[in-house]
Amino acid sequence: MAVNLVKGQRISLEKEAGKAVTRVVMGLGWDTGREQIDLDASCALLGEDKSVLESIYFSNKRSKNGSVQHSGDNLTGAGDGDDEQIKVDLSAVDAAVKHIVFAVTSYRGQKFTSVKNAFVRIVDEATDKELCRYSLSDQFPNTGVIMARLYRHNGEWKFAAIGEPADGRTVLDLKAKMQASIG
Repeated sequence: MAVNLVKGQRISLEKEAGKAVTRVVMGLGWDTGREQIDLDASCALLGEDKSVLESIYFSNKRSKNGSVQHSGDNLTGAGDGDDEQIKVDLSAVDAAVKHIVFAVTSYRGQKFTSVKNAFVRIVDEATDKELCRYSLSDQFPNTGVIMARLYRHNGEWKFAAIGEPADGRTVLDLKAKMQASIG
């Protein structure tokens, strides 16, 4: 059973999966109700010094070495399950990358107070097992949120829920906030 995370909680992906995890999928899902909302999943790959090495989002769908890939832009949130995905091959992520910070932004500028049932989840791609889920239960008047991060710690990848509100239309607008979220 997946762990339902709360803001600030951290988990070991290996402990949740019961084995080493090499490929994960970050899924984003949401419902919009009457208003059409275009949420976008994105991530930034950060180095030890918190510098942004690369940004992956609808306009740059693949990291330079192919270890991180975006599924493409969903403009409506229609349908069940994940509306957008970012796949990460943890075994192939460049050694210079110490943090992968995930964010969600509202491209058209609607506030998260209009978004229903938004979530991010991490799935072990090999087994399709959901390892953890972070629900966007705090609804705030912002256009973005720094959702979570994967980070290297003592040779393994761990996951931390962040849940920090931000404002911006794309990951490029959130770089400083993403860097600050690492602490």
